Amino acid sequence: MRAVVQRVVRASVTIKGAVHSEIEKGLCVLLGITHNDTPDDIDWIVRKLLNLKLWPNDSGKEWAANVTNVTNARGDAGAGAELLVVSQFTLYAKVSKGTKPDFHNAMPGERSKQVYLDVLDRLAKGYRTVAVKDCVFGAMMEVAIVNDGPVTIVLDSHQRDPALGAKLAAPTVSTRAPADGAEGAAPAASPQ
Repeated sequence: MRAVVQRVVRASVTIKGAVHSEIEKGLCVLLGITHNDTPDDIDWIVRKLLNLKLWPNDSGKEWAANVTNVTNARGDAGAGAELLVVSQFTLYAKVSKGTKPDFHNAMPGERSKQVYLDVLDRLAKGYRTVAVKDCVFGAMMEVAIVNDGPVTIVLDSHQRDPALGAKLAAPTVSTRAPADGAEGAAPAASPQ
């Protein structure tokens, strides 16, 4: 299971000209489901989504608050933000041969729909039902996202094996000077 997680100021899903779902401050999650995803993958993704520390806390400490305890868009301290979860089978597109995407790695429609609904259900049970917004599975949609930061994190439940992390190269620190007008270079990522 893959999730492209974006910290947003607001996000919405519009279908045939009508807004279906919208959120203010929170996370917009583009969710891809593959043929071998299991309930364990759902649990892992849900835990990550509810616990990722992507905001400063009420004391101003960066990367300390998650979607469940961040100050909401109305300024209510610790009240939490919202999640908009959009099914996105194209996250499993393969384009290694030619230029036409191959979607065979995505789970087929009806099975994938049930997994998507299970993710929504577990998010609602782990947080607050009214804070979890959805899309219409399989519909053509316009997804509007106003990214905050920008902060975008990619999660993949099939790449969570600690042994895999040791095989990945350590991040490098850029020695490039910041662009004119920039306050400074972004902090270097720390290895997990």
